This record gives sequence, structure tokens and C-alpha cells, in this order.
Amino acid sequence: MKVLIIDDSPDAIALVKVRLFGDGLDVVSADGGTAGIESVRHERPDLILLDVDMPDMSGFDVCRILKADPDMCVIPIIFLSGSDTAEDKVRGLNLGAVDYISKPFDEFELQARVNAGLRSKYMQDLLAQRSNLDPLTGLSNRQGMTTRLREEWARVDRHGRPLSLTMIEVDRFARIYEAHGHAAGDRVLQVTSGIIAAQCRRVDLPSRCEGAEFAIISPDEIAKDASILAQRCQKHLSKMQLKVNDEEIWVTASFGVADAAGKHDIKDLIRGACHALHQAKLEGGNRVAVERSLDCAPSGV
Repeated sequence: MKVLIIDDSPDAIALVKVRLFGDGLDVVSADGGTAGIESVRHERPDLILLDVDMPDMSGFDVCRILKADPDMCVIPIIFLSGSDTAEDKVRGLNLGAVDYISKPFDEFELQARVNAGLRSKYMQDLLAQRSNLDPLTGLSNRQGMTTRLREEWARVDRHGRPLSLTMIEVDRFARIYEAHGHAAGDRVLQVTSGIIAAQCRRVDLPSRCEGAEFAIISPDEIAKDASILAQRCQKHLSKMQLKVNDEEIWVTASFGVADAAGKHDIKDLIRGACHALHQAKLEGGNRVAVERSLDCAPSGV
């Protein structure tokens, strides 16, 4: 796990690194508050040790900024300060810090408090992960998809980075369900999710929204590029043949792709992808449709 030290004192940073050396932690540092905020965005630490008294920006101000950012607010913060007044401790904890350590600190106390903070972060991540997983397919569920979309949209707003969303629906799934039963329907969803996930990059998020509907969030890609991923999924699915109770089941899916360009919010992005998906289904399914141009790639193309 990674610990970030934000402090303007090289001596203090060196001392903390020595104290935490040997605990199997990846310890990185930033010189001052402004650099610290950028390091949090870049390093994505599991815990932050934050000095209160820095010349460019106080630790309290840094904490306030981090806790207001949806990408960084869940990272636990432990304040380090030469002041041990109750007022400063209360202020730090009220800003959202999990702990407050007075300088000079005891070596074993520092290690114990850091380990306690990391254990809490691990359990928090584990619970969040489980609550965001679809139990049937193992993919992210709608809640997880929504959370990730908000995070990625914040990057779109902040940096203008591309973002694409692909909506997917298994074609004529109700017929499969009615003809072959509940177990066969579940099997179709599991295999479909596996094929979709296998085509995704590590940064993509494949999700099961509900029923036979899936989605893929593709950061840093415009719709044209994301449609290539969708076409790979579509072609692999169209070649899939399931055998259930000695009966063959052919599975296809329709895909709708849209990106964040020209959109005002997440609802616009979802609406665009759903519109493209609807167009793909109107064209007979088993194809990819891209928003605006609605260029369709039918099976075999």
C-alpha cells in the first residue's frame, strides 16, 4: 500500500520514511501543499500524512480541498503537527482527518497509527468493491458504473479529456429465457459478461446494468475508437454457441456508443449511448451503432 507524506521539511520527510521503512509500504513524498495536491492526483495513495504548518498552503487548507474532490475524498488523512492543542486537533478531525499526531512523534506510535489507518482504508475499499459488484457476472453493477461515471466526468470537466460510454443489450434475451429456462438465461449472461470483459482494457469498466443490459465506460477514448472495442465484442459474441440441455443457443447483442463531446452532463452521455443502442436494435440487432453518424457495423463486417 502507498503512503504519501506532504511536508515542506526534507528532514521531517526523511524521518518519517525511516520510521516506516521495513513495513512493506511504498512511501512517496511531496514538498508543500500545492505539490501535495498534485501528487495525490498522480500517485493515488492509500493514506496521506499531512503536515499542518507549510508556507505555501496550510495542511488544513489542503485537507479541505482534498475532501471536496470526489476522486480524493475517500483517502484517509493523518495530520502531523508541532502543535498539540485541543483546538487544532478538533479542527483537523472536523475537516475529515482520521487521526492527528503531534511532533515529535514516537516511532512505534507513528507505525501503529499508520497501520490502523491503512487497515481502515483496506476494509473501506473491500466493502465498496463488494457493494459495487453484480453477484451473477462478477462485473460492476449499476451503482459501481454510476460512481465511476461521476469520477470520469469530473476529469472531463477538469481536464477536457475524452470519455466514451457503450450501452449493450443481448438480442431477444426474453425468448432465450422463455425457451430454455432460468439456468440457461443466467449462463448466457455469464458468458456474455466474460466475453465483454475479455475485450476491455485495464482502464475500461465493463458493467451489468440490469437484466440483459451491459455497459462499458472507456476513459480517454472518443466514440469512434470505443466503437472498435464494441465491434470486437459483437464479433466474438456472434461466434459464440452455447449448448444447454443438448440444445444449441446462439447469442448476439446490440451496441450503442457515444462520447462526452458536446454533452452537458452524464445524463446526456447516457441518453446518447441509449439512443445509439436503440438505433442498432431497429436495424435488426447484432451490430454496433455510433451516436450522431449512427454508422452501423452489422455482423461479419
